[in-house]
Amino acid sequence: MEGRDARRGRTTVTLEDVARAAGVHYSTVSRALDPGTVRRVSIDTRKHVQAVAKKMGYLPDMVASGLKKGRTQTVAVIAGDLGNPNIAPVLRGIANELEKVGLMSLISETQDDSARLQRVLNHLIRRRVDAIIMTAARHNDAAKLRWIRRQGIPLVLAVQDVPGMRLPACTNDDHLGGVLAAQHLLSLGHRRLAQLRGPMDINSCFMRAQGFTKTVAAAGAVEVVVRSTAPTGSIEEGALLMGELLDKKGLRATGIFAHHDLMAFGALTAAEERGLTCPRDLSIVGYHNLPHDDRIVPPLTSILQPREELGRIAAEILVAMLDSGRPPSPRRLAPTLVVRKSTGPPPERIVQTVRKSM
Repeated sequence: MEGRDARRGRTTVTLEDVARAAGVHYSTVSRALDPGTVRRVSIDTRKHVQAVAKKMGYLPDMVASGLKKGRTQTVAVIAGDLGNPNIAPVLRGIANELEKVGLMSLISETQDDSARLQRVLNHLIRRRVDAIIMTAARHNDAAKLRWIRRQGIPLVLAVQDVPGMRLPACTNDDHLGGVLAAQHLLSLGHRRLAQLRGPMDINSCFMRAQGFTKTVAAAGAVEVVVRSTAPTGSIEEGALLMGELLDKKGLRATGIFAHHDLMAFGALTAAEERGLTCPRDLSIVGYHNLPHDDRIVPPLTSILQPREELGRIAAEILVAMLDSGRPPSPRRLAPTLVVRKSTGPPPERIVQTVRKSM
């Protein structure tokens, strides 16, 4: 007979019901429907039990299972801004990988607010999540991360690392990303370059800035420094920083690196409002290679990051921690440059080329 959940007033299918219908022992059903023990059941029996359970509409009691194993089968994934198009593929990669081993991702958003992050952490700990993957860590969050670690909760950093924490992490090689952007503009002949920087308390942006600045200096070129930074990396902030750059006196920077594609979109708009055409008057490189980068005018040259793969590997690291209790080595994924029509030779190089052909 099917069990009845008195609290909800509805009929539920139990493991005993499935075992009776499948003609096997209760323990066999339990192993066949548990991702952690399914390999201990023969393939034929496993398929038979799973087919019967599916037909009967069986849903595992995660609360009861969690009490037995000391786990809730949930992993908290903390994001800074769910409106950022860069983060969605990362979350998808995490969720898909966790689902393979029967773990459910519980996504929370901090809105890049430190006080909200603490409230989120308090709530998640009270819910007894099995582990946490954080994609929104900033430099000043180090104390909060140490606090989580003292609670004994496995923690993996994804996308954003925090220097000095020695936590398991999967991040992009953002220093290399800055290097690639600078090398591309230098190879086109640009000698006066600038970058529109994201928040410097986010390690990925800090490393992009370092890679770009060092590469420009090593080439003997000039970096025109924009003092302001973009707190969130939005289109509007990109336009404001571009305006600040164009207002500078002296020779104009012709090669520009924006720390986010959205900032690059704003920079393109601000340049057009000043009567400047890209790439005739200036070249712009973005970051993240977002969808539709190839459909704007001009199509945007950008740094491509393996975002979904990053999420998948971060989840793999976490699962390995839960299984072994030991933190795996951190992973850093290399970005690549995608060249489109927003970059070209600087104006003076175009003039020189025309004169030589006359």
